[in-house]
Formats: sequence, structure tokens, C-alpha cells
Amino acid sequence: MKSHQVTIKDIAKTLGISVSTVSRALKNHPDISEETKNQVKNLALKLNYEPNALALSLRKNKSNTIGVIIPEIVHHFFSSVISGMEDIAYERGYNVMMCQSNESYEREIINSQTLLSNRVDGVLVSVSKNTVQYEHFRNFSNQGIPMVFFDRVCPDILTDRVIINDEEGGFLATEHLIGIGCNKIAHFSAPQHLLIGQGRMAGYQRALRHYKYEVEPRLMIHCDTSELAMTLTQDFIIRNPDVDAIFAVNDSTAISAMKVIQRMGKRVPEDISVVGFGDGPNALICTPTLSTIEQKGYEIGQEAMKLLVHKIENDISTDSFQTKVISPNLIVRESSRRRNS
Repeated sequence: MKSHQVTIKDIAKTLGISVSTVSRALKNHPDISEETKNQVKNLALKLNYEPNALALSLRKNKSNTIGVIIPEIVHHFFSSVISGMEDIAYERGYNVMMCQSNESYEREIINSQTLLSNRVDGVLVSVSKNTVQYEHFRNFSNQGIPMVFFDRVCPDILTDRVIINDEEGGFLATEHLIGIGCNKIAHFSAPQHLLIGQGRMAGYQRALRHYKYEVEPRLMIHCDTSELAMTLTQDFIIRNPDVDAIFAVNDSTAISAMKVIQRMGKRVPEDISVVGFGDGPNALICTPTLSTIEQKGYEIGQEAMKLLVHKIENDISTDSFQTKVISPNLIVRESSRRRNS
């Protein structure tokens, strides 16, 4: 049998007082005597009374819920981001409703509709890699719901953003490979409609030009997943036997590329050095351990949630926005040690 949730009507009936008196007593209204307040609160505690969160939210026009849309929950970076977001949300008294797009534009649209239907107070979004139209995000702005993009941001919608400095990360990775004596550095890149793909590619190219190296189109390929790396790396190395280093757009691509290189009978880093981007736990358990760019997911999550909560609680215009840029760090491990001359 379905259990009955205690209401203020039940408390009022038990004590023989009006519903309005119970309501005001629970709110410490000055017109209610201390004796009545104590009777009401003690009974409410005894009966495990809890305010109806939905009714409160409707009265206040506030749900105390923040929606989050991410590409993949299982990805270490995004799980770190979520941890940062939830820690801040918990501190500020908000619940988090998590949606996963699974890198699907269609599913991202459904996620957005779900969050709108649930009357969230604000939204945090990292865009699917397959998303090239953004009308479903404009619906939040049209309804006055503040939104913050993080990591993968929407280029066509002006709103708050929290990002890693992808160009600087690409520069640091490539500069490091140049510094250890690599001459033919390849870049396994993300799709170039994504700003993270553009930024990391731009950093790679900027480092090559800065150190007077040629930027060669043959050394840049779209390869941003473990599956693509397992499929494409061997043919790429065969076609470009002079390659002595790879900067991969993320760690999973870098680690799979290393596996293929080793399977071909080549050594990492003695024959080909490899640097990734992300610094997830797999970077430490692969062989050799992976040099990479620390992506700082937890910090990104915290900053994104702080921006959004500030906007919600201060009723700041959705026309006012800012971009917070997190500086990356290079972490050097075994996959890119200087080779003996």
C-alpha cells in the first residue's frame, strides 16, 4: 500500500488548529506564540514532515535544480567536471539533473527538452561533437534560463563559458616535442568545427612556426578516438615513415596510437614520442606512462557552477556574459623522454 506523505493539513488536524497557523508556525511568524510554534515543530519532527519541494518551487518560481548536458559520463574528464559541479551545487543548496548526449545531436535535443520540462533554474552544457546547429540551446535563452558552456562551447551563442586554454595546451605539447629533438611532429586532431579542435590545432601550428618548422598538411589527420587511432595509425606511420612524434588531441587517442606503434615493432619514445591531452588515470597505467596536458576538469566544473549560480541568484541579465579561461599544465612522463643522440 502506498504510504501517506504527511502534510500541514495532517499536523493542523492533529493539533486542532488551522492550516494557516501551522504554515506560519513552521516559518517562525511573529504572530504565532512560542508554545504553538514548539507544538507544531515537535509534531512535524515526530511525523517526519517534509515540505513539498514541487509546491515550494512553483510558489517561488524556482526549482533549485540545475541541468547538466555532457557528451559522456564515463569519460574521466567529464566525471571530474561533474565532481566539481556537484561539490559547488551541494554547498549552495542546489540539486543537479544530469543528462548524457552520447555524442548525439538528436539526443542532445531531447536532453534540452527534458531540462526545460523540469523547470531547471539554469543549464551547464558541453556540446556533442556531432552538433553543428544550436537552436535547441536558444530555447533556454528565450525562456530566460541562464546557461554556461564548458569545455566544448557553442560558437554561435553568446553566454558564459569556462574553457581550458586549448591553444596554449597545443603549443606546450608541441614545444616540448621540439625541445626533446623531434623534427617531424604529427597531430591527431579533433573535428575542426569544435573550438577545442581548432584551438589545439592552432597551438600545434603556432609552436611549429615559432621554432621555424614547416607546417605540413600530411602530418595532420582527423583522429580523435581510441577506435580511430587503432584503425588509422599504422597506415599513417607507413605513409609517413619520417614521423618521430605525435601530439594527440586527447589521451585515449594517444594511448591507442602508442599500442599500434609498439605492435609495429617501433619503440615509444625511442622511435616515436607521444603526447596526449587530458591527464586521466589511464595516462599513468599505460606503458610507457603518457606525457600529457593536464585538463583540470574538476576546476572547470567548479568555475562553471559558480558562474551559473551567481547568475541565477543575482538575476543577472542573460545578455551579460564572461569567459573564464583555465591555464593548462604540461606533464612530462616516459612517452616523450629525450632520445639519445
